[in-house]
Amino acid sequence: MTSPVALDPELESNAEPVKAEQKLEGRSPGQLMWQRFKRDRTGVICAVVVILYFVISLLAPLLVKLSGTDPYTLYGQDPTYADKPILDQFGLPLGYFGGISGDHWFGVEPQYGRDLFAMLVYGMRTSLFMALGVTVLLMVTGVIIGLIGGYFGGRTDYWIGRVTDFFLSFPQQLFFIAFMPVVTAFFVDPREETPTYFRALAMLIVLWLLGWMGMARLVRSTVLSLREREFVEAAKVSGASPWRIVRKEILPNVVTPILVQFTYQLPSTILTIAFLSFAGVGFVEPTPDWGRLFAAAANYTEQDPAFLFFPGLALVIFVLAFNLLGDSVRDAFDPKSGR
Repeated sequence: MTSPVALDPELESNAEPVKAEQKLEGRSPGQLMWQRFKRDRTGVICAVVVILYFVISLLAPLLVKLSGTDPYTLYGQDPTYADKPILDQFGLPLGYFGGISGDHWFGVEPQYGRDLFAMLVYGMRTSLFMALGVTVLLMVTGVIIGLIGGYFGGRTDYWIGRVTDFFLSFPQQLFFIAFMPVVTAFFVDPREETPTYFRALAMLIVLWLLGWMGMARLVRSTVLSLREREFVEAAKVSGASPWRIVRKEILPNVVTPILVQFTYQLPSTILTIAFLSFAGVGFVEPTPDWGRLFAAAANYTEQDPAFLFFPGLALVIFVLAFNLLGDSVRDAFDPKSGR
């Protein structure tokens, strides 16, 4: 009989090692959402556009300094600029498309000669950051009221619902127009000019009082469906306090509708602020504002239709980009919603 052949130790050492099993790493909902969002080309482009608008608003003083203009100087009436006429004898811009030139990149305003580029970037600054403050306040108020009403239910939810119905009964657009002069006249002598900061504060109060109800109802309906879930019942059985249950178990599950609603609420608030200025109860002269530009363009449409082009185009692009961004965020959180 032949003896068994012994294995060569060198052959053993040269043998291919067995591949180790790859470890599976769990991913949080936030990581999954971010990966899905990055694959959405439309959402990424819209996010870049929205960020660009806020960057331009932040850098408005620098951009205006680079252009060599400002939004307050009446270049068509200031004797200092008499050697560079920009308006004709009828007060209309000289040159093509509203007076576009190397000195005035977007043209000038008829009758006064103010630089449109400077007015637009400063108007974006006013409208965007005003709308951002109002929207954040609306979201916080709506989330708090919706969480309280949805989680505690009973009489608490009943009375919160009645208060919500009361505020929803006001016709918002008409109430804005009627209430804004009352607010300003209550604190400022009608014979004196209302300070810009007070107008901004009055608009913030009015928009806040009449704008939180939609967010509150959305959060309330979501919380009502969550408070009966197993993980909430388990937290109650373990002795967790209501505050801990709301903060740790319920609030993380309502982040999705909050973010999606935020992306729709911000452009809507910008349009509302522009409407107030357009109606004459928001920002007034000489504060640059998107709505004021549209109000001025309404007077210049027949003589100089080009004055409306750049403000209108900028507003349409921003609102469209933010709405598409909201759709992309919703689809990233819930892929089935886009089917």
